[in-house]
Amino acid sequence: MFDYFKGLITDKRRTSKGCFVTIESSGTGYLLEVGERDFNLFSINENVVQKIYTLLTHREDAMSLYGFSNKETRDIFQILLSVSGVGAKMAIALLNEFDACDLITLVINGDFKELTRAKGVGPKLAQKIILELKDRLMKTELPKAACTIPRSQAVDDTQAVLLSLGYEEKEIETALAKILPAIEDSSNSEEILRKVLTCLSM
Repeated sequence: MFDYFKGLITDKRRTSKGCFVTIESSGTGYLLEVGERDFNLFSINENVVQKIYTLLTHREDAMSLYGFSNKETRDIFQILLSVSGVGAKMAIALLNEFDACDLITLVINGDFKELTRAKGVGPKLAQKIILELKDRLMKTELPKAACTIPRSQAVDDTQAVLLSLGYEEKEIETALAKILPAIEDSSNSEEILRKVLTCLSM
């Protein structure tokens, strides 16, 4: 329903329920719950217009707006919510502990022990997250159209992950074309993914 808000941050607060910011857009103030990392990035400044990506969730007893400083974090948050047993609080806890790229890499590598660093995530839930998300992130069917960028397993893996996050083929290939010449090790999928995500968030 809402992709993002662009406006002024008029309030920031930490409560027992989490971190929140208020963004004023077109004369309306929207209260958004945010993760700790993004809370520290957003600043109250009457002269700076800021962009916050959003996700509206709906439960039987409540509707909540969540805010994110970039699209990929919002998309990973949404994917985490698809795992049975992972609610918004747990997804935020994971994103407080790991950035989007690190979290994707841990899931793909099956490193459930590292995932348990996040508050409230035990070994069973960590393994469940990997079980439910690894194939989803890695097995998105790649487009059959010819591509001008150099192909490698690392590039294909990165493209599959980004397609699963909802990025379009054209924007992925444009970002890959920009960053690949500066990549020293073309087999390092983690480095490629991190730099492409940075490029896409600009």
